Amino acid sequence: MRLNINAYLSESMKGDGKSFEEKRGAYLAAAREFLEHFREESKRSHREGEDGISVVQSITAMTDALVTRLFTALSDDLQMHKSGQLALVAVGGYGRRELNPYSDLDLLFLYSGKESKVVEEAANRLLYFLWDLRLDVGYSVRTITDCVEMANNDITVKTALLDARLLTGSEHLFGELKKMMVTQVLAKRSDAFIGEKLEELRKRREKYGSSVYILEPNIKEGEGCLRDLHTAMWVAKIKYKVDEPRELVMKGVLSEEEIGMYYSSLSYLWRIRNELHYLAGRKNDQLTFEAQISIARFFGYEDREKTLAVEQFMQDFYLHANRVEHFSSLLITKCSQRDDSTRKILGYFTRRPIGDGFYVVKGELVVPDESVIEKDPVRLIKIFEHAQRQGVALGLATKTLIRNNLDLVNDKFRRSKEANASFINILQSEKKLYDTLQQMHHLGFLNRFIPEFERIYCKVQHDVYHIYTVDTHTLFAVEEIAKLWRGEHKETLPLLTQLAMEVDKRWLLLLAVLFHDIGKGGGGGHAEIGAELTKTIARRMGLIKEDSERLQFLVRQHLLLAHIAQRRDLHDERMIIQFARQMEKSENLKMLYLLTYADIKAVGPEVWTEWKALLLQELYEKAFTVLERGDFKLEASGERVRRVKRTIFDLLADDYPGQFIKDELQALSTRHLLSYAPELIAGHVRILLEMPKTQLVLQVSHEVDKGFTNCTICTYDVPGLFSMITGVMAANGMNILGAQIHTNRNEKALDILQVNSPQGFVITEENRWARFESDLRQVLEGKVRVGQLVAKRHRPSILTEKAKPTVPARVEIDNEVSSDYTVIDIYAHDKVGLLYSITSTLTRLGLYIGVSKISTKVDQVADVFYVKDIFGHKISDPGKLEEIRKELLEAVDG
Repeated sequence: MRLNINAYLSESMKGDGKSFEEKRGAYLAAAREFLEHFREESKRSHREGEDGISVVQSITAMTDALVTRLFTALSDDLQMHKSGQLALVAVGGYGRRELNPYSDLDLLFLYSGKESKVVEEAANRLLYFLWDLRLDVGYSVRTITDCVEMANNDITVKTALLDARLLTGSEHLFGELKKMMVTQVLAKRSDAFIGEKLEELRKRREKYGSSVYILEPNIKEGEGCLRDLHTAMWVAKIKYKVDEPRELVMKGVLSEEEIGMYYSSLSYLWRIRNELHYLAGRKNDQLTFEAQISIARFFGYEDREKTLAVEQFMQDFYLHANRVEHFSSLLITKCSQRDDSTRKILGYFTRRPIGDGFYVVKGELVVPDESVIEKDPVRLIKIFEHAQRQGVALGLATKTLIRNNLDLVNDKFRRSKEANASFINILQSEKKLYDTLQQMHHLGFLNRFIPEFERIYCKVQHDVYHIYTVDTHTLFAVEEIAKLWRGEHKETLPLLTQLAMEVDKRWLLLLAVLFHDIGKGGGGGHAEIGAELTKTIARRMGLIKEDSERLQFLVRQHLLLAHIAQRRDLHDERMIIQFARQMEKSENLKMLYLLTYADIKAVGPEVWTEWKALLLQELYEKAFTVLERGDFKLEASGERVRRVKRTIFDLLADDYPGQFIKDELQALSTRHLLSYAPELIAGHVRILLEMPKTQLVLQVSHEVDKGFTNCTICTYDVPGLFSMITGVMAANGMNILGAQIHTNRNEKALDILQVNSPQGFVITEENRWARFESDLRQVLEGKVRVGQLVAKRHRPSILTEKAKPTVPARVEIDNEVSSDYTVIDIYAHDKVGLLYSITSTLTRLGLYIGVSKISTKVDQVADVFYVKDIFGHKISDPGKLEEIRKELLEAVDG
């Protein structure tokens, strides 16, 4: 691309005696034409496949040509070029020649200290001109003394000046700045600068996500992205006093292969960043879901049978990010260490032997004689075991040693009793458990030792629910179990903490956690695939039959506990017994409960909620009781019902006439009487006895520590009552977590709902509940139509919602799980009024809702309804079932 700006500006800049300001309009028009032309040229080159480095360099060259030509015109106008008192300097990313299509320009007007007014005038004129061109320009006007003083006091200034580059103006002045930076800034406190940059890196990761594998990465600031490369190079420039990265090869700091990797990584990340800028038409560094789909298409990825194009692209992106993070860590570590010769002399006197030819030197595990690994390859895994036991890090040379010897981890190694014993020792200790496994994973050892794990390496699930890649989620799940062992949740999760402490074979539980998602590499039913893979792994590891079977059981059933707890009626004793029978032993149930907890907790922040915790614990305790009883028969309900009724009667006898109590108890369903403690049902009966006085009784009790409100609604039953309630709640911005629906034989209905705000907060404002009660009363009295209330709440917004990956809605109908109801599972994208759309459709279809379980995963809902027809029967007619499915799909997609 030829950057002849004079072709654009020559006419407007002819020496006709006019000043810069008089010709400003002509300059501006010409500069805009130049910018437009070369931006389109750059975009075309990019879209035709030009690599990231070439495009970035051409954009930088274009900007240089424009800025220097304008500055020259200004200098001529102000007659500054003769004095040599001013240099125009590019700093920061512009100084590094790293301009993407809509990057900021950072300029330094460096002057000698004389005639500062003229310099200010020149700076203002150039800046206003560039701003009129709609360029984002940051600037500073400083002397050399200012630069040195600020660089010594402000790490941001020091970092920006590390990348300083003369654009035009006084070469002598710029040379003096470079000299002063070396002698007065870089020579002093270089170790402190490196420490500050590492602290900056830590804070940045806290802000942008401390994992390479974050859901919507920031291409500039995220881990494994551009800023990691920048930080490594800044630190290297300070440590080794170099200007250009390639000088690090000449100084023996980096190999040709490593510098090649540095430039190819830059090029890859820049190509993505260029496309992000072009897509947005502005500066943009966030790889959002929408952008990921577009960029995957731009890079030529296509959907395959089992994997989306966007998932393939993101998997490759994470592999690149992992390499970037490794390269940056390697270079930073080299820069942070003292000279090798000094370290070797010191290390000889201070090293502490820990066995297997390994030593600890200054808090790091080192292997002085690297041949011990080739003599006994099992020592590769022993490195991790020793480092964990000693609580020390791995030295840089040790990490490189592991990476360079991964080919020694062959089938013989994997079957070695000693290697597997070492792995189990690592799993047995909660000390640095996550750190050790993460290091094994990061260095590529875990994939070699357990080849099946490679199936989920950097594996992406393109949804809002799964914050991390599958492998990272798995390691986080391991850490959640270790936190229980360390007692970090003994106050908030006492039962789970107790069960974790009681587990006999901790390593077996952790193997189940490590392998629970291993089947996700191939699409389809990953739990079943994972169980089959686990059988192979267990045989290779030499596990006894009992341990192998338990491991397969846990992987195969790892979704079951959460599924039943969140989507099935926990008051259905028959279903609880069936679930307990599947568990076979209480130890299986305990370990599955712990695995389920770790799996949910490791998905992402805010996914584990008090509501989920209550449901899971209720199912665990009910199933555990059945297993301990050892009786898989239904308890005779007749005698239990009579016993409950007697207890409730005694609780209420002092406050109400006996016949009134008996009539209400007689009207309650058997299911209602067996679903709650007698004290709770007595409270329900008190509400029911209020009914002759009023058409509606509303009672709320806030469970603030659990994150929801129990809302009890009592009224006379009318067709579509539950649909009315859900509609009024939607209209009042209330989120339903679950609902227990009870219709009595005397036409009274008592519904108990667990409610919070859509943001997950408890709604404690009395005026909101008063407005809800008023709206519901008006709907029940026929004064207001519920559909109008919902439509009013759901006004179209002028703001476009952020794009999220969506999965097609689906409706599943099950006639086996419950003996009394047809169970309908609805999976859909969440939106305002969705629950009302579903319940009103069920009402229109002539269905009565007995139980409702509401489950929301960020933006996806899995709602469950237990329904009967108007005669109180399950729906069995195939035609009717198909009609229900079709109507519900239309309701959720509409």
